[in-house]
Amino acid sequence: MRSYSCCSSINFPRSGLLNPLIRSPQPGIHCVPFNSHFPYRLYFKLSGSRIQKYGHSSTRHRLVVAVMDWSSVAVEILNKHPILAQKDSSFSLDDRVDSDGSVGYSFSSSEGEESDGDIILNPITDVDIPTSRDQFHQSDDALTVTAQKLTMMGRSQRRSRIKYGIFINIGLVTFLTVLLLLLDSHAWRIVRLPLPPFHLICPFTASAVLVSCAGYICVPLFRISRMQQIISKWPARHSSKKGTATMGGLFLIPIGVVVAEVLVGFSSIEVSGACAATIAFATIGLMDDFLRLVKRRKNGLYPWIRILLEVAVGTWFYFWLCTRNISSPYSIKMVVPLPLPLGLVCMGGSYLLLTSFCFVSMANGVELTDGLDGLAGGTAALSFIGMSIAVLPICSDLSVFGASMAGACVGFLFHNRHKASVFMGDTGTLALGGALAAMAACTGMFFPLLITSGVIVLEVLSVILQVSYFNTTKHVHGIGRRLFRMVPLHYHLESCGVKEPVIVAGAYVVSSILMLYAAYVGLISV
Repeated sequence: MRSYSCCSSINFPRSGLLNPLIRSPQPGIHCVPFNSHFPYRLYFKLSGSRIQKYGHSSTRHRLVVAVMDWSSVAVEILNKHPILAQKDSSFSLDDRVDSDGSVGYSFSSSEGEESDGDIILNPITDVDIPTSRDQFHQSDDALTVTAQKLTMMGRSQRRSRIKYGIFINIGLVTFLTVLLLLLDSHAWRIVRLPLPPFHLICPFTASAVLVSCAGYICVPLFRISRMQQIISKWPARHSSKKGTATMGGLFLIPIGVVVAEVLVGFSSIEVSGACAATIAFATIGLMDDFLRLVKRRKNGLYPWIRILLEVAVGTWFYFWLCTRNISSPYSIKMVVPLPLPLGLVCMGGSYLLLTSFCFVSMANGVELTDGLDGLAGGTAALSFIGMSIAVLPICSDLSVFGASMAGACVGFLFHNRHKASVFMGDTGTLALGGALAAMAACTGMFFPLLITSGVIVLEVLSVILQVSYFNTTKHVHGIGRRLFRMVPLHYHLESCGVKEPVIVAGAYVVSSILMLYAAYVGLISV
């Protein structure tokens, strides 16, 4: 025998007593006392009943519903005060009796941020849920009035969440645009060389506009092709994101790469190498997404295969640097510029290990950060701008590549902001991480990269600490313990009650501060 249960909760007013559900004996309803604290238990014997979710929720007193296979519904009202047969003018939960004797009841449910809703018990006939177009009509039926109020409240909250995403995007775009305009107007003081006007704002704007426009074409095509996100490891509160279009990196990465190459005239060796590394990592991500979506393999590529491919790309990039005449600090290859008193640090053969580690860590770090709407795209855009400023005195063409990729990320945010209509997938996340690592490997600016991608580093560290602490405590105490409720870090904050737009906005603020500091460190290190 199978049984299905649904637990939800309802707020009763603090003043006054609960209006009893029992008015007069009705067909199919039996009331029996079962203890001193809860004087009544109601059994609704219903045929063909169903439960429909809708509206808003709250917590305090609980209304527990158990639905059995034989279509009976047991309702238990848990209240610390006895239920008295007294009318309460502030709140009423009335039964609805149709002409045919059917009864319907409405109460609140709480399942999380994304699934707030009323639960309507429809024993025999359906109760129509009002829409936003319906007008309030005077009626003695408390079910209709309550459901309509909670419906309007839930929809207003969804609209406010969407507005949060728009405001965050506007703030980010305004900040980056003003910063790049100021930088272009004073770039001659940094590089001591004449640069073309709008050296950085031009690729930034071009990529942002092109990616934003391409999204309006590609996103519907992704939906038609059923390239939709599969929710497997995400929290249950993100279940509403299931079915969102993914693999947005298919139009994000090519536009950023092509704009950079066109603006530098296909003549920069550094930009060509960075573009090649970006496309290589995008290919790895594409294979991973293909296995997830088309072949329905849960984890895509095997982890060891993906790490091996990423290390192979990093190793290839190192040997490519050794054989090409690239711009480097003071024309010395394989050095890492650091602030005084350290200065230039010659790495020698260790530069191979540093390059491979940077590629692997950044690619997987951006992937881990891609868990909330707009989080990975915004932090990556800020990281690219920080690296563009840091490498400007060494290779001005490479700064164009960074500005172009930052603009592509910003254009993608028009579709990836809260609520997201498309995700970038591993095709985009791995490529963005590979592009950042390529900029650092070409110029030796690993330390500014570590600073400007501080949010990404924190996400990776949270996973490492969680796994290490769990395995250590399990070995010592026999039971594994956790430092965070969930990892990566943004899931832990969300589990603590912080709203998704607030987490993203906070990450943008922190990344902006780190980006300015990383740019300063990069400029004084050369």
